[in-house]
Amino acid sequence: MTSILAIDTSTDACSVALWDSNTVRVLLEHAPRRHNQLLLGMLRELLPQGPGNLDAVAYGCGPGSFTGLRITASAAQGICYAAQLPALPVSTLAAQVQSAIRLGLAGEGDWVLSTLDAHIGELYWGLYRVVDGLPQAASAASACHPGELALPVNESLVAVGSGLHYADQIPDTCRARFSAVHTELLPSAEDILPLAQHAFLAGEWQPAEAVCPVYVRDEVRWKKLAEQGPRS
Repeated sequence: MTSILAIDTSTDACSVALWDSNTVRVLLEHAPRRHNQLLLGMLRELLPQGPGNLDAVAYGCGPGSFTGLRITASAAQGICYAAQLPALPVSTLAAQVQSAIRLGLAGEGDWVLSTLDAHIGELYWGLYRVVDGLPQAASAASACHPGELALPVNESLVAVGSGLHYADQIPDTCRARFSAVHTELLPSAEDILPLAQHAFLAGEWQPAEAVCPVYVRDEVRWKKLAEQGPRS
């Protein structure tokens, strides 16, 4: 049986999840700016015997909080490097759509606009279609001012995520397509797992040294393992 650990600290939610023998264990806490304090203890609770029985580590690769993405990537990279495991990057925007699917907020065939608050008057967004129970990307992850949001389809949409706090600034032409709005939804490690399992079975994994957050914006850059200098 495949065993996959998932980690996500891209938003105010700090979460880890373990898929093993068709069972899922989840630890999640809403703790802004406390992810670094909580994550190690959560991992120890979920993996009391260590990562030796894992087949892969999945991580929320972004977009999201710059600090949160660094914490997630560092944890995933460290575990994969130490245990010689493959890494599975999963978009936080896609994971948030998977959360909507799990909670019954979106279903087969639906178009879903996934958003996150970028905290400087901007939002991150991506458009997805639910196909065979999984979100299928219909656009690249992007960042923009709410008033500049331009959707590539004219379909009715389910809109989810914290970026919708800017809903009053989103163009009327976009808002007119929202069939439902779920502002409080956040991505979770639990919902990284189905996407990670699909990627693992398709062989879409990366080595530890390739672990890298997706910031979307260009002003920050993660140093990959080979660029980080000697390890202590």
